[in-house]
Amino acid sequence: MNKEQFRQQLAEKGIQLSSLQLEQFDLYYQLLVEWNEKMNLTAITDEEEVYLKHFYDSLSAAFYFDFSGSPAICDVGAGAGFPSIPLKIAFPDIQVTIVDSLNKRIGFLNHLADQLQLKDVHFYHDRAETFGRLPDHREQYDVVMARAVARMSVLSELCLPLAKVGGVFLAMKAASAQEELKNSHKALTILGGRLREEHSFLLPVEESERTIMVIDKTKATPKKYPRKPGTPNKSPIE
Repeated sequence: MNKEQFRQQLAEKGIQLSSLQLEQFDLYYQLLVEWNEKMNLTAITDEEEVYLKHFYDSLSAAFYFDFSGSPAICDVGAGAGFPSIPLKIAFPDIQVTIVDSLNKRIGFLNHLADQLQLKDVHFYHDRAETFGRLPDHREQYDVVMARAVARMSVLSELCLPLAKVGGVFLAMKAASAQEELKNSHKALTILGGRLREEHSFLLPVEESERTIMVIDKTKATPKKYPRKPGTPNKSPIE
């Protein structure tokens, strides 16, 4: 997906990017490649692939969820900033918090936010399991997002404790979503989530399958969750 296709495809979905926003994406790409030589941020470095598989894929969340206004978003395990930084560029009023377990990546994100002149972005070096127990963050976010971090039963335990009651957990998954969703029913119920809708679509150009699940936070998460670091992955609620 070249830059013009990126702009056009988003415009067809109702996301109009200004020349400034397109410049921000261009600089994002350059910084990603530059820093990737020093540390492992992504296996994808070809420009057209980054625009498709990172930038466009991140923004696909906005095809199915309204990011207008200034929602407070927490992105769990964002790595090099996906999906929340592309969303921040496209929707400058959103407030973004990223939690990631690798301090080097936080260093990249701080530099990136500075270079892109992004406001209302906050980066935390922490495990999601401990972050979700902090009073300043637990059940404080309108939207909690994660993109292909772990399977749904695990992801629910990392993300739902951060979403406020009445808020939303957006899970961005690849093709295995149906099976994962079935196995996560128990976890969603225990943690206070309920599936509102799921959307499956094909990424343009390469036509790989994607699924976005919109999960409403309907009741408070019990205090015992999330469990200590590593436990959700070792013994998921299934």
